[in-house]
Amino acid sequence: MELAIDRLIEGIARTGNPTALGLDTQLGHLPEGFAGEVRNFEDAAAALKRYNKALVDALCGIVPCAKVQIAYYEMYGVPGMQAFRETIDYAKQKGMVVIADAKRNDIGATAGAYANAYLGSTPLTDGEKEAFPVDFVTVNAYLGIDGVEPFLKASQTRGGGIFVLVKTSNPSGIQLQDLKIGDRTVYEVMGDLVSQWGEASIGANGYSSVGAVVGATYPEQGAALRQRLPHTFFLVPGYGAQGATGKDLRGCFDEKGSGAVVNASRSILTAWRKQPGVDFAQAAYNEALRMRDDIMGGM
Repeated sequence: MELAIDRLIEGIARTGNPTALGLDTQLGHLPEGFAGEVRNFEDAAAALKRYNKALVDALCGIVPCAKVQIAYYEMYGVPGMQAFRETIDYAKQKGMVVIADAKRNDIGATAGAYANAYLGSTPLTDGEKEAFPVDFVTVNAYLGIDGVEPFLKASQTRGGGIFVLVKTSNPSGIQLQDLKIGDRTVYEVMGDLVSQWGEASIGANGYSSVGAVVGATYPEQGAALRQRLPHTFFLVPGYGAQGATGKDLRGCFDEKGSGAVVNASRSILTAWRKQPGVDFAQAAYNEALRMRDDIMGGM
């Protein structure tokens, strides 16, 4: 069984583009008139699906990965969650590796239920069904191994993986993550645990199915973590709207230019605002190319 981490790495190599399309889609991201009249959750969800599918169609040939942030679908209730599922399915149909940005965090049986929802399957009378079948899901592991182990077990079903929060891109993360425990920071301790948890799932390309979320807004720490965690693949938020540039990302990659996938959401979702007169899908394509060239130019 091919591991999702190998498919992600191979997709990056095929497109020459270590980026992810962040589908943190909100009605406010859509061009005027695109959504039409939004009277209820069903109208909102339908608009999000149309927008997401148009962006996936435009970018699937040059962007190997989509990261779908569940919060922006949950807020529209059951129709929103249906849009979440259909967005996942469509991106996968178009050949993209899909990350559910859900940041799940719990222990024991509850963590197992979350893990089955995204990486495994749910038993029913007539067999097992997949609820939200993605390739990766983000996980908050600050409850320790009993909140992570169910995800590791479920990952074996389809060869999926997880990205664990290690050094996040938000400014206030330093309040906890930079505290010292002995001679290590909290984020270094978490990074070391992630490395340990992933030892049994290293793929053909030398990286584990247990990856780390490492924010681009802390380039020095990212570079140090890259050296510290040679088999841990990074999901890197913070590019674009949060301020990080291609030069800030160099340290997150290994000497071969591998080891990380960089997410951009708002800068692509709303690219049409900075390109007057250009169709929103074409504007997103243009921005995705600019982003690729910026990141690769920093190598």
